[in-house]
Amino acid sequence: MTRKYELLFVLKPTLVEEELQAKINYLKEILEKNGAVIAALQNMGTRRLAYQVEKFERGYYGVFYFEAPTDSIVEVERNLRISEDFLKFMTVKYEKQKEVRHWNKLVEKFAPKVETKTEEEKTEA
Repeated sequence: MTRKYELLFVLKPTLVEEELQAKINYLKEILEKNGAVIAALQNMGTRRLAYQVEKFERGYYGVFYFEAPTDSIVEVERNLRISEDFLKFMTVKYEKQKEVRHWNKLVEKFAPKVETKTEEEKTEA
């Protein structure tokens, strides 16, 4: 049975832009390999941590919104624990109708925008 999830992750602040994108793509591949359908990604950027983690005071935050089978979450979290570049992560499951509505609003807000052409633009092209 698939459910709706949110996966918040914090990466080390010492990673350069290419490494950050590589780690985000790595996490995306793990999710998709375990049957997840990614609905949206929210890049929150570098922020101050509430407390020091592995001597870091800052971290790069990101959130994946996805639907996945319930048994795949264990494998995804196992892979995140193995990787040294992920400082923290948290998976939230959305079950109740009110929670699912909130998840849908978040997905609408952070999903990539698809541009639709108006009738005038179509005739001009």
